[in-house]
Amino acid sequence: MLGEKPFSQACENNKQPILDILLRVFSDRKQVLEIGSGTGQHAVHFAPQLPQLIWQTADLEHNHEGINAWIDDNPAENLRSPLPLDADHLPWLFDPVDAAFTANTCHIMAWSSVVNMFAGLDSAMEPNATLAIYGPFNYNGKFTSESNARFDQWLKQKAHHQGIRDFEAINKLAGKIGLSLIEDNEMPANNRLLVWQRN
Repeated sequence: MLGEKPFSQACENNKQPILDILLRVFSDRKQVLEIGSGTGQHAVHFAPQLPQLIWQTADLEHNHEGINAWIDDNPAENLRSPLPLDADHLPWLFDPVDAAFTANTCHIMAWSSVVNMFAGLDSAMEPNATLAIYGPFNYNGKFTSESNARFDQWLKQKAHHQGIRDFEAINKLAGKIGLSLIEDNEMPANNRLLVWQRN
């Protein structure tokens, strides 16, 4: 039953717009590492629609029970139970994958953890791998909407280390591990879906 599983309305709202892009950018990928699978709603929606690849969930261990509850209720042959993943525990000891995806994590993690996430991705991604990141971003140090400015204020009140990140800073981290931006997709609710390809 829905009440027994963690539920994110934001995930419910954005899962199809995200999938519409992933169907294209992950069309030739074989294995995706999802960083911060959260409730598990994205994974169970995406995996059956991308049957050519393995969708590997990953998150902090205290989120695994909820992710597994969604997977148990929505099994798919290509969907894998979560691996333990803490961005700050380096190095990541995963077999390299040819794609990685993360949604609504960069503004929740401390900036130091975002830096560590890219350091972990450096060893976790194969040559020519694709990285897709969904969430709100600032451009040229400015909010893209009043709602994002209010959201940023709410985040900082909730926890001082949280906040909407600058696109330019994220793109710089990506560049340091050989990733080049290939798409910046405008999404509903003033979010973006950024896609990089490894050189």
